[in-house]
Amino acid sequence: MNDHADYSSDDDEAIEAYCVRCKETIEVEHPQAVWTRRGIPATRGECPQCGGTVFRMGSTAAHSREARPAAVQVGSSARTKLTQDTAYINFAEADAAIAEQLADDLRKAGIATWLHEESASGVHWAGGVHPALTECSRMVYVLSAQALDAEGVEAAWRYFRSKGKRIVIAQLDPVDPPDPIRRSPRFDLATDYKAAFRQMIQALSG
Repeated sequence: MNDHADYSSDDDEAIEAYCVRCKETIEVEHPQAVWTRRGIPATRGECPQCGGTVFRMGSTAAHSREARPAAVQVGSSARTKLTQDTAYINFAEADAAIAEQLADDLRKAGIATWLHEESASGVHWAGGVHPALTECSRMVYVLSAQALDAEGVEAAWRYFRSKGKRIVIAQLDPVDPPDPIRRSPRFDLATDYKAAFRQMIQALSG
């Protein structure tokens, strides 16, 4: 089953999204109805100005024509095992669209990714933490004001730090990172996305 649906010619709904490269809201070109690995509806398309991939979370009329896929599971024998060099994208829910966009760009650069997810209520993992945290060897911490207030985001980077794993910071807002990881490499995506992204790739690959 395809994980996305192309908008047909009779869809006249204009889809807007924020492009982190152009730093403005644009009307999405070639929008596609997609679902994240958690089964959340979103729209993926291109920025008409820079040609980069953009994401917008939320459902549209196009989603109603396709069956919602099951979320990718972690921690079961049926799942595809994450490779150790997979990058864990750690972000607050408010930054989900930008995190999806960043993950898409990383995958295009040849870096496998896993997006942070809050554990469902009542889920107790055998190792005490989400299995993706134990399997991934590097983390991209999407730094924003919302991320600083998100308990799940903090728990994820604290676990990574306790294990001595590599953490790089993708900065969205002009805020200081948490003190324990202040020395982690930091890349200001809000000021110059392309240059910061190239530098971040080098830090992740080094």
